[in-house]
Amino acid sequence: MIWSDNGYLLSKNKYGENSVIAEFFTENHGKISGIIYGATSKKIRNYLQIGNKFHINYNSKTENKIGYFNIEIIKILTPLFFEDKKKLSCIVSSMSLIKLLTVENQSNINIFNQLYELFKILNSNEWIKNFIFWELEVIKLVGYDIKFSDYIDNAKLRDNLSYIPTYDGSKKIPSFLLKNDNSKINNDELKDGLKIVGDFLKKSVLIPNNINYPLLRTKFVKLL
Repeated sequence: MIWSDNGYLLSKNKYGENSVIAEFFTENHGKISGIIYGATSKKIRNYLQIGNKFHINYNSKTENKIGYFNIEIIKILTPLFFEDKKKLSCIVSSMSLIKLLTVENQSNINIFNQLYELFKILNSNEWIKNFIFWELEVIKLVGYDIKFSDYIDNAKLRDNLSYIPTYDGSKKIPSFLLKNDNSKINNDELKDGLKIVGDFLKKSVLIPNNINYPLLRTKFVKLL
């Protein structure tokens, strides 16, 4: 099986002395893993950064056997944020989430496009707020949608409260998740928004599918 495609690097793990097993999310083939021989050479390792976009040539003898990649860099993205720990952590967390939520060899052009949107968001003024809605969209695209308005008294939204309690009183939802407007949001509200999304992700998506909560996301939230 031989094909060419474009994709974003999701993960890489050392394989032998000079190679890595890499995982990409591609435009036409979805998530795919394979070996990159000689990946530890200076020529390749400098741009083989998680989040970067590549042109990929894939070769495998059979569909059931791991293949190998020949890669060319298309766009350097992640190194632009090496000096910003929060955004760098956000990128790594996002790639980890895509890796967890997607199925091998199953194309999803909407997920691929969301990876492009991620780097636009990181350059926006309200990037944390926009990222929260990015995560919700990714979760929705893999089949899990949440409507926070189903859990609260919508009449309370007119009171301009920062937090709206759920019907059972178990949680308080930051109001910006319910009415995505241009009102100013402080850092505590953003962190609480990330935690609410994380709670939904854990209970509604990961636990039912026997998937561990991503440690990289926890590290990202703590950095904020």
